Parts: sequence; structure tokens; C-alpha cells
Amino acid sequence: MSIRALILGLPLIWLAGCETVQTTDGGAVGVQRQQYMFSALSSAQVDQMAAESYAKMLEEAREKKVLNTDTAMLNRLRRISNDLIPQTRHFRADAPSWNWEVNLIKNDQLNASCMPGGKIIFYTGIVEKLNLTDDEIAQIMGHEIAHALREHGREAISRAYVTQTGTQVATALLGLGEVSRQAADAAVQYGLTLPNSRGNETEADLIGLELAARAGYNPQAAVTLWQKMASASQGQPPAFLSTHPSHSGRIQNLQNAIPRVQPLYEAAKR
Repeated sequence: MSIRALILGLPLIWLAGCETVQTTDGGAVGVQRQQYMFSALSSAQVDQMAAESYAKMLEEAREKKVLNTDTAMLNRLRRISNDLIPQTRHFRADAPSWNWEVNLIKNDQLNASCMPGGKIIFYTGIVEKLNLTDDEIAQIMGHEIAHALREHGREAISRAYVTQTGTQVATALLGLGEVSRQAADAAVQYGLTLPNSRGNETEADLIGLELAARAGYNPQAAVTLWQKMASASQGQPPAFLSTHPSHSGRIQNLQNAIPRVQPLYEAAKR
């Protein structure tokens, strides 16, 4: 079997154990990509894994005395989340009733996340170092919430499984040595995993933009946010080798989408 034939066959390996899932409605921003999830891996299972991981993270932070030490910042984050969470109904009817949590860890990293099922973590560094406005925090939080709405975590676990399966099949069928196996790993990673991850990031940008606009947060803040991020993260790898879009590409995509959500923002501000 040729390498070309094998690569062409990988989608069949992927699809064999998968089901098509429509995790969200498209919204005004029109996120409509079909998603494929392993049928044996349910949303509830992923949510449970995330809840356990989140609880462990909080316990470790509590032991280090870095959990929720800045009450003013924590209250600010929770106030913004209370504005955003009701808007999730425009993408998923079930989402507003998730067991949402928002917590804050004292850490200089420029990072925030929302685990499957609605478990939100912010690091103090991203708020302090970027001197974020409420509108900019809403963009970050909306982006992270969007990952949970679209079940990107479940999708990533499914994709990781097919990536492993694909390279194992390549090795077995072609008798690849170590160097060739590493090349196959790289081909699967850069040809399948990373482009999809960049696509997930773009979806989260767009859905987050709409969530924030519907909650009354200025969509122009998405541009200023990523301008700040670009300034703070000089020397990032090229977009081709990154799971995140380039800052310039990301800003352009957001600028193109702002006219679609501007009426929602204006209606929310009335």
C-alpha cells in the first residue's frame, strides 16, 4: 500500500467509529461545521472527566493558597459570567442550566479556560498584565465558553484517538522504521490535528464575539484584546505550526465578523 493510499484511507478509519453531531446552532456568526465524535464517548462522560480534573486543579490551588485570593477580581469575573451565561441559549438550549463555576488562580500566565460542562478558570496574569477592560474580559470568557458549547474537548479526545490509530495502521501496514514512523506522526499531526485545532479556535472566536455582543459588551473589544495579546506574545511560532491562528489573521477574521453582531450589541445596550 502506498503512503498516498494510506493517507486517503485515514478518513475512513476516522468515520468508522464516529457519529455526526450538531453541538450548537449556528448563531448570527454562522458556525455550521459538521463535527464527528466517537459514539462510545458521550458528552456526560467528558463532562465528568472535566469536573474531576477541575476539582483537582482547585484543590491544588487551594493548598498553595492561590485560589480566589483577589476578591474584587473574582467578583468582576463572576459578574461578567452572569451576563454571558444566559446568552448561551442562542447556541444550546441546555447550556444555561449547566453547573457553571467561575474561579480565579493567582498566576502570572496569560491564560483562561472553560472546561466541558462550564467550569471556568481565569489566571490573574491575563487580567493584570493586559490591563483588561470588562469588554475584553467578556471576549476571552465568551471564547472559552464557546469551546465548551461546541464540545471541542470531546472532539479533541476523539481526534487524538484517530491520530493514534492512523499512525499505528501506517506502521503495521508499511513496516515503517523509527524515522519513517516519526514522519508519519508529523504528517498526521500537521495534516489533521493542527488545522482542525485552528478551526476550533476560529469557531470559539466567532461564538464568543456573539455571546459578548448579546450580553451588551462592545464587539470592538475583540480587536483591542488580540492587539494586546500580539504585543505580549512576540516571537510566537508561525500559524502553520501553531494550534492557534496568527494574531493578524485572527484580528482580521474578527473585524470581518463584527458587522454581523453589531446590531445584537446595540439592541442589548438599549
